Amino acid sequence: MQKSEVIEHFGTVTATAKALGISHVAVSKWAEKIPKGRAYQIEVLTGGKLKAEQTQTAQGIA
Repeated sequence: MQKSEVIEHFGTVTATAKALGISHVAVSKWAEKIPKGRAYQIEVLTGGKLKAEQTQTAQGIA
């Protein structure tokens, strides 16, 4: 999940932050790839419209 697609979905950095219950500064500090925990939270909040990415590990799918 990319930061730009999340902000596009919610409309603004401020609206994204409000939906997640965090500060707009926290959203602004994200790298382009959303932190895994936040990505799953966003997937739930958007009803699956935005999907958290599954990543491969040496032991299988994380």
